[in-house]
Amino acid sequence: MHFEVPADNPERAQKFYADVFGWTFQSWPGPVQYWLATTGPKEEPGIDGGLMKRMQPGQGVVTTIAVESLDATLAKLASSGGTITAPKFAVPSVGWLAYFLDSEGNAWGAMQMDPGAI
Repeated sequence: MHFEVPADNPERAQKFYADVFGWTFQSWPGPVQYWLATTGPKEEPGIDGGLMKRMQPGQGVVTTIAVESLDATLAKLASSGGTITAPKFAVPSVGWLAYFLDSEGNAWGAMQMDPGAI
């Protein structure tokens, strides 16, 4: 559904991805500095994402999976060997998001779309 790339220098990272892959970026008017990344034409297979200022050392790229029910997904995750690293929170006008580690320690996001989220 979506990926997030953390960057120590967002402007430098945007230039890198634009120069190497032709990605374009647009500032997102949310509560944190965030740039939406378009990786190619909508009619071609692929995934778009975002770029943000790195919030902690070692923070890596996170891929977010679309889910029907975030609450149900988080319940299954806990009983299946996963670890919730950021509990459910609203992404205003987009949906509900949580971050977790899978059974192998890989970081992921899970999002339930909901334009009414605040």
